[in-house]
Amino acid sequence: MATNRALALFARHSLRHKNPSLSRFPHPQSRQFSSPPRSDIAEAAPQQSFAYGANDEVARLAASRRRPLTLADLLKHGRPPLSKDALLASANYTLSLLPARLASRIEALRNLSFIVVSNPHISKIYNNYLHSLSTLLPYQQRQVTTLEEENKFAEVLADLVHTHTNTIPILARGFLECRRYIDPTEVTRFLDTHLRARIGTRLIAEQHLALHFASQPVSDVDTGSQPAPQSTAPSNYIGVIDTALQPARIVKLCEDFVGEICELKYGVRPRLKIGGQPDAAFAHVPVHVEYIITELLKNAFRAVIEAGNERDPIEVTIVAAPDVPRDHGRVDYPSTLAGISTTQSDSDVGFQMDTVVGTADANESIKVSAPSSQSITIRIRDRGHGIPPEVLPNIWSYSFTTFSDLDLQGSENGNMDAFNAISNNSGQLSSIAGLGYGLPLSRAYAEYFGGSIAVQSLWGWGTDVYLTLQGVGKV
Repeated sequence: MATNRALALFARHSLRHKNPSLSRFPHPQSRQFSSPPRSDIAEAAPQQSFAYGANDEVARLAASRRRPLTLADLLKHGRPPLSKDALLASANYTLSLLPARLASRIEALRNLSFIVVSNPHISKIYNNYLHSLSTLLPYQQRQVTTLEEENKFAEVLADLVHTHTNTIPILARGFLECRRYIDPTEVTRFLDTHLRARIGTRLIAEQHLALHFASQPVSDVDTGSQPAPQSTAPSNYIGVIDTALQPARIVKLCEDFVGEICELKYGVRPRLKIGGQPDAAFAHVPVHVEYIITELLKNAFRAVIEAGNERDPIEVTIVAAPDVPRDHGRVDYPSTLAGISTTQSDSDVGFQMDTVVGTADANESIKVSAPSSQSITIRIRDRGHGIPPEVLPNIWSYSFTTFSDLDLQGSENGNMDAFNAISNNSGQLSSIAGLGYGLPLSRAYAEYFGGSIAVQSLWGWGTDVYLTLQGVGKV
């Protein structure tokens, strides 16, 4: 897909952890931050020495209230190729959002117990965030006013995106090694908050990079009143957002991918049929949808194969609706619905969604889209005998019970991240039995812009999964 091609461009334009030398900006290393104990594995980011002023800056940024983020915000700079003024506005908008979000993650990591943060893998992530914040702060102090500055900023931003590519598998290994020192509930709470925050941070950066590459070349003589250069990007893309995304096409792509895994692992390929409104389209982030659908189909395919019902097709029903309810709060369902597990689980502590959605912490709120925004609901139904009652309460927890050293080594290519999904994972197929992150991470992507995932299991028969995705209607 075009989004994957754009993301590949980012990797090719990434630098190898070096800071820019701009005459208008102080050197990124002029600010210093305290860091956890040194570790040999933390070579990806430089260790910073202790400085009280810099730590005060981290605390100030972390305590600031983050601006709400919506899909409409990411679309507001217009369809590429952008004019010079629009491209500079996108760069400065990106700079206005990222430092506070990075500082919030630094503070969250500092709040973990010392023995946990001392783990070399978690220490590596901590130092990566310190490196990223110290790199961006000088840019935030002044506006980006020329295309030369914007080009250098885009190079630095691509480098930082590359630096954080493997955050999820590295954190997974770190928490696995620290499992004796931290309660599983605390791990779930931390990862739920951290991964949701990471979705927004990475999406903000990826959006500007996509707009930057889709708008080249731009000259300094361009103004907002002059026509922008022609672009080779698909006309329905605005950055990483597909304004005419058809979930049915994503389902077919994911079916082929998961089907190949099943043939390799089990020697059989379940059938799938799509019903409802296969032509339905809306505006959303394709790699988010791609990741979610892949995880849900992996579960369904595996279930029907292990139940011996691979001849019964997996049914995918797609329905478009004009809106979703404004109240996305997590409501406790009556005890009579014991067979239904929704996103409202006891394991989801420390993350409240009352009148806002997608919030990463108390200082960040995500606006609920207006009622006119379009939503699409996808039901995936399988005859895989359902989910065992003893497993059902734990399906939304970040589980490490399926980890092995081989799994962890294979995961470090970033396969668990939606921005390294399916067709952008270096050709390596991920295992059907994942790393315990599939459902909770899928839920995080779905809920970030107001969607939801609900699971209804009938033990002995099968499972229905309801995925609702909120878009921005027609663009």
